Amino acid sequence: METVRIDKWLWAARFFKTRALASDACDLGRIESNTHRAKAARDVRVGDMLRIKSEAGEFHVEVLQISEVRGPAQVAQTLYRETLESQGLRIKLAEEHKAMLKLGVITEGRPSKRDRQERSRLRGKVHRF
Repeated sequence: METVRIDKWLWAARFFKTRALASDACDLGRIESNTHRAKAARDVRVGDMLRIKSEAGEFHVEVLQISEVRGPAQVAQTLYRETLESQGLRIKLAEEHKAMLKLGVITEGRPSKRDRQERSRLRGKVHRF
C-alpha cells in the first residue's frame, strides 16, 4: 500500500475522532497537502507535508508511514513527524491560554449568564429587557 485517502489517514493518525470529521475538515479547507488545498479523496504518500487545522490546534507534519487502520495512540504517533516550528507555536499558544485563564480573561467551560450579557454588550448587542 503506497497511498491512502487523506481522510482515512487523518482518522488513523488520530487527528480527528471520526472519518466524517476528517472529511468535513477537508471540505472546509482546513487541510493542506504540499501547500494545496486537499479534498477528502486526495491520496497521501510518504514524504508529503500536511498542514492540519483542528480543535487541538494547527499542525505541520510530514507523513512517515501510511495506514488506513486506526490503532493505539502510540502507533498513530509513528505515522507522522511534527515540525519544530509547529511544536514551538503550539507550546506558545498553550502557555498564552494558561496565562489568560489565570488572569480571568477567559474562563473554562460554559459562560455564565453574566458573561454572556457582558460579551453581548461588548459586541454592541444591547438588550434592555
